Amino acid sequence: MRLVNIINAQPTQDGDGVNIQRVADFQRLTLDPYLMLDEIRSDDEQDYVGGFPPHPHRGMETFTYIRKGGFEHRDQLGHVKAIRAGKVQWMSTGRGVVHSEMPLADATDGLHGFQIWINMPAKDKMRPPRYRDSGDVSHAIIAGEGSLLYLLAGDWQFAGQSAVGPLTDLAANSALADLMLGVNAEAKLTLPQYSFVALYLYDGSLLLDNGQVAHAGQMLVVDPQTVIKLHSQAQGAGMLVLAGNRIGEKIVQMGPFVMNTQAEIVQAIQDYQNGKFGDIV
Repeated sequence: MRLVNIINAQPTQDGDGVNIQRVADFQRLTLDPYLMLDEIRSDDEQDYVGGFPPHPHRGMETFTYIRKGGFEHRDQLGHVKAIRAGKVQWMSTGRGVVHSEMPLADATDGLHGFQIWINMPAKDKMRPPRYRDSGDVSHAIIAGEGSLLYLLAGDWQFAGQSAVGPLTDLAANSALADLMLGVNAEAKLTLPQYSFVALYLYDGSLLLDNGQVAHAGQMLVVDPQTVIKLHSQAQGAGMLVLAGNRIGEKIVQMGPFVMNTQAEIVQAIQDYQNGKFGDIV
């Protein structure tokens, strides 16, 4: 595979003091159509117990995937849903959403999950919000030799098989999957239909073609027009695969708002302050 860039996740906090590892680029848009990936991972509830109290969004999509533990989602549209291990949730915020995400009280074995921000094209940023989750729907799994692809969203071809994740219609034709490799395993991804592909390692390591080793906490941006050959080492490897089509539009971001001009950001702030986003009841 041809490696375009390696980005190291950075420790930070968000919400009510939640400790996270973050990869983000709101300036150069090197991750377009993706804006940010947050990983929350801890067995100490003090790292995440504060959760994410009510806050607004406009102009982007949030995609949440839980591997261990869970969150309860609430929003002003009336959705109240527990997102537990193995499940995903997608919120296309459009013109405005107010939501909260709080750790589940009965999830006592720690938390490991991701929230990913996806940009929306300018033409869709003010459409009505949409919400979906995988709920009781089974996730398709494609097994290869020493590998397993757990589908989260979009269409996938892997190991000579095709399947569709539980969520579709994400902005920029985005597709996401959880790829797990066993010890000293190999796998290939062929994704030429996308203009952006990246791998975020959360476990283990990968031996790259140039002899370099990529470790957990790194995002590898790769050329989707080449075959993506993956080689795990003695610990195996786990990674999120993020694919999509670049939007190619300049953005202006302020906190939870992602628009295309400063005037639109000012309007978003005014609309929220004037109560036009609604309230969680």
